[in-house]
Amino acid sequence: MPAIHYPRWLAPITWTVGVLLVHVALPYWLSTLSHRYGWSAGGPGALNLFGLILVLGGVLVVALSAAEHFKSAPRGWDLKATPFDPPDYLIVSGPYAHSRNPLYLGELAMWKGWTLFYGSVTVLAATLLLWATVKFVIVPYEERKLTAERGEAYLRYQAEVPRWFRFRLS
Repeated sequence: MPAIHYPRWLAPITWTVGVLLVHVALPYWLSTLSHRYGWSAGGPGALNLFGLILVLGGVLVVALSAAEHFKSAPRGWDLKATPFDPPDYLIVSGPYAHSRNPLYLGELAMWKGWTLFYGSVTVLAATLLLWATVKFVIVPYEERKLTAERGEAYLRYQAEVPRWFRFRLS
C-alpha cells in the first residue's frame, strides 16, 4: 500500500482526532463494559481522580512529541502501510532527547490514568494489551526498520538515548 500524504495543515488535525478517539473515547467506552471500582453515585471517588494526573501528563508528552513531528516534517506527514511505520525523518530533540519512544510513553500513561480514573478491569486489560503490543511487537519492528533505513545515524541515537526514558536534573 503506498503512503497517503497529509498536507502540513491537515496533519495536526488528523492526529488530534485520532488521539481523542483512541486514547480518550475508547477507554471511556471500554469502562462502560465492566464495574467501575471506587465510583459511587455515578462519579469517581477521590482516589480515582489521581488517574487524571497520569492522563494529563500523557497528553502533555503526546502533544510535545507531536510538535516535534510537526517541526521535523515540513512537507507534511505520510500515513504508511502500518500505523507504526517510522517516519522519513529522525527526531532527536524535545521529548525524543530523553526517550526514543515518547509517544508510546505518553499514550501508555494516558491509558494507565484512565485505568485508575475509571477503576475498570476492562480498561486495565486493554492497557496491558496495548503495553505488550508496543513492547514486544511495535517497538522491535520500528527499531529494525530504522536501523535498516537510517543506519549509523540511528545506531548513534540508539546508543545515546534510552528506549523508554532518561531523567536528569542537570
